[in-house]
Amino acid sequence: MNEWVVEIGTFIVQACIIVAVIGIGVLLIARAKAEGERDLTLHVEPLHERRRSRARRLRLAATPAGIRKKLLKTFRREDKHRRKEKGETETPNVWVLTFKGDMKASATEHFAQEISALIEVAKPDDEVVICLESPGGLVHAYGLAAAQLDRLREAGLTTTVCVDKVAASGGYLMACTAHHIKAAPFAVVGSIGVVAQIPNIHRLLKRHDVDVELLTAGKYKRTLTLLGENTDEGREKFLEDLENTHQLFKRYVGERRPDMDIDALATGEIWYGSEALDRKLVDSVGTSEAYLMERIAKAHVYRVKLEPPKTVGRKFGLAMASGVENAVLKGLSMLEATGWHRR
Repeated sequence: MNEWVVEIGTFIVQACIIVAVIGIGVLLIARAKAEGERDLTLHVEPLHERRRSRARRLRLAATPAGIRKKLLKTFRREDKHRRKEKGETETPNVWVLTFKGDMKASATEHFAQEISALIEVAKPDDEVVICLESPGGLVHAYGLAAAQLDRLREAGLTTTVCVDKVAASGGYLMACTAHHIKAAPFAVVGSIGVVAQIPNIHRLLKRHDVDVELLTAGKYKRTLTLLGENTDEGREKFLEDLENTHQLFKRYVGERRPDMDIDALATGEIWYGSEALDRKLVDSVGTSEAYLMERIAKAHVYRVKLEPPKTVGRKFGLAMASGVENAVLKGLSMLEATGWHRR
C-alpha cells in the first residue's frame, strides 16, 4: 500500500514538473517574441566572402604541409589585388532575401521592412534575389506579400525569384512579380486557383433541437455559415465571390507573365519545375544555390535578414519550441510506421 502511494505521489510530482516546464517555456517564447519585435537587427552576410573563405580552407587542407606557407602568401597577394581592383572598378551587388510562407504569410511584416531597407541603398544595376518557399494561404495575406515585391519593380530593381521546393497558389502570386523565375527541377509551382471550405453542422444541431439565430444587415453580409441553414442563394453568391477572386488572381498573374496562356493554366493544377518551364510559368530551371554561385563569380552577393536579438531567453524559448515540434513529429512518424493511419 505504501509503495502504491509513493508511486502515485511520484507521478503527480513529475506531472507537475512537466506542466511547469512547459508553462515556463511558453512564457519564455512569448516574451522572447515580444522583445524581438521591439528590437529587430538587420543582419548582412557577404556570401562571396564566405565562399572564398571555404574554398581557401579546402585548398589548404588538400595542399602538402611544406608548401602551405607559399599558398597563404598567394592568398594575400590575391586580396591585395582585389582591394586595388575594387577601388578602380565598381562591382554590382546582388541582395538575397528569403521568404518562407505559412497560411497567413506571417513573414510579410519583416519582409516588407527588409525590402524598404534595400530600396534605400540599392543601385539601379543591382539585383534582388528572393528565395521563396510557400504553398499559399489566405488571399489577402499573400496579396499583401506580393505587393511588397511589386515595390522592388517600381523602384527599378531587377528581381529574380528562386523556388527550390514550392511556390504554389499565393506563393506563385508572389513569384510572378519577378522579372525572372528560376525553379528547381522538381519544385512545385502553379495552382492558380482559389479554394474555400466551410463545415456545416446545422443538421446535427437540428437533430438535437438546437436553434441558431443569425441576424445580418445587408443582403449578402453572410452567405454560407457554420451553424445555420445554408440556402441555394447564399451558395450561389459564395461561388460568385470565389470566381471573382479567381479572376483577380488570373489578371494579376497575366499582367506580369504575358507570355503565359493564363486561361489554360489557371485551372488550379500544379507542375514541377521542368514542366513549368515548357508552360512558361518559370523562365529557367535550376537551384538557388547554383544561381547564387553563378552570380558570385560576377558580383558581390549579400544575404539580408531582419532578425530579433539572440538573447538567452529567446534561445531557450526557441529550443523549447523546437523540442516540442520534434517530439510531435517523432510521435507522428511512429504512428505512421505502425500503420495507425490505416486503421
